[in-house]
Amino acid sequence: MTPEQADAFIDELYAATGTGDWDKVAAMVTDDLLITEADGLPMAGTYRGTNALKELFLDVFAKLQVESLETISRTFGGEYACVILKMHYGKGLEPAELVEMFRFRDGKVCEIKPYYYDPAPVLAAAAAHTGN
Repeated sequence: MTPEQADAFIDELYAATGTGDWDKVAAMVTDDLLITEADGLPMAGTYRGTNALKELFLDVFAKLQVESLETISRTFGGEYACVILKMHYGKGLEPAELVEMFRFRDGKVCEIKPYYYDPAPVLAAAAAHTGN
């Protein structure tokens, strides 16, 4: 996949996820998609399969009340793409800065691994949502 194809693919994947077009999302990922969220985060764990992104998305948005994702930059190399993002929560909360690493296989996403610069904003958003 060329960098241009990967860039367009990621735009399409984010759009499908944002609108809840889960059938389209499932068609864009491999049957063995692997998403890993780091220990210590409210959505920590491993999500697998064609519904993994849906499960993670619903989990994250339910626990954190994400208002928007801001794309800062993207970089591409080989079978990988990395997207630098800010996850905005509103309510005067600091946004979380993260990089989502995508790995492609046979024209589909086979792995997504988010890396958070600092988990504190994620934990603050979860606490603000639950009142803890």
